[in-house]
Amino acid sequence: MKDFLLYFFGAGTEQEFALFTLAHILPMVWMVVMILLLHRFREPIRKWKHEGYLRYILAFGLICAEMSYYWRLVAIPSLGPNPVEHLPIGVCTWALIFCSYMVIGKSQTLFDIAYFWLLSGSVFALLTPTPLTYTGPTRFRYYQFWAAHTLPFIAVFYMIFIHGMRPNRKSILKAYIALLVLAVIAFWVNTMIPGANYLFLAKPEAAPSVLDILPPNFFLRTAIIVAVITLLFGVAYLPWHLKDKKAGNA
Repeated sequence: MKDFLLYFFGAGTEQEFALFTLAHILPMVWMVVMILLLHRFREPIRKWKHEGYLRYILAFGLICAEMSYYWRLVAIPSLGPNPVEHLPIGVCTWALIFCSYMVIGKSQTLFDIAYFWLLSGSVFALLTPTPLTYTGPTRFRYYQFWAAHTLPFIAVFYMIFIHGMRPNRKSILKAYIALLVLAVIAFWVNTMIPGANYLFLAKPEAAPSVLDILPPNFFLRTAIIVAVITLLFGVAYLPWHLKDKKAGNA
């Protein structure tokens, strides 16, 4: 049993995960199915007198998905924690934290930030899950990663379908300011800790990702990231702009 637990919670040394295999596609299918079910049953859920319990359960799942990452590092000394890799400085990490508070307090500001961060940044973690290169369905990290990266999307669409939340133009500014604060923190940490690469600002990742096409030069890399984020924020807001335009509110 001890050997099994050490293997299950441990880190792999050889590549186990491949992009667009069944192990990659199934978690994304599960997420889409859950979102579609929320849309299908939005009225019964909205009218249910115990609907608040669902939000607390979702918040609990979000927190456990994030904290279990650090519990695992503490429980197995050989894994770390290592400040070069394991500080909570990342878009996906904070989007998850924001979502946990969002569903409990029904916070519009946290929704605004999480919406744009998820649909403009975290979506690429789903398409190219770099941290899973040396893990797979036989290891805990695989399930923790997918829980931490799919539950926030479910939480955001839960608030859209059940509580009628939506972004507006001011939401883009909120998301930008929050991202700028996080980027400043990440830049400072990257300069203070040799080898740190939070928010991928320092260098390309060793494992394959969509960021491989970016140049290693910091200023050029940052400029391209800012331009891409601006474009993605616009794309994320486009459905709501078209909806408002159709309704004559744009």
